[in-house]
Amino acid sequence: MQYNQMMEFMKTHHRRPSKHRIEEHDMLNWFKYTKKQVAKGSLTATRTELFAHLLEVADGCRRKNQYG
Repeated sequence: MQYNQMMEFMKTHHRRPSKHRIEEHDMLNWFKYTKKQVAKGSLTATRTELFAHLLEVADGCRRKNQYG
C-alpha cells in the first residue's frame, strides 16, 4: 500500500515527499525505513526488486538547483 502511494505521489508531483510538509511525513518515513531494511538485507527478494524500481523513479525526481 505504501509503495503504491509513494509511486502515485512521485508521478503526480514529480518530486519526492518533503520533510517540511507534515502531510508527507508518513511517506518519507516509510521510504527511509525501507531503504535501511534493503541495506540490511532483511526484505524478501520480491520487495527488494520493487523498492529498487521505486528508487529509480525517486532518482529521477531529485531536486535540481536553479543553475542546472
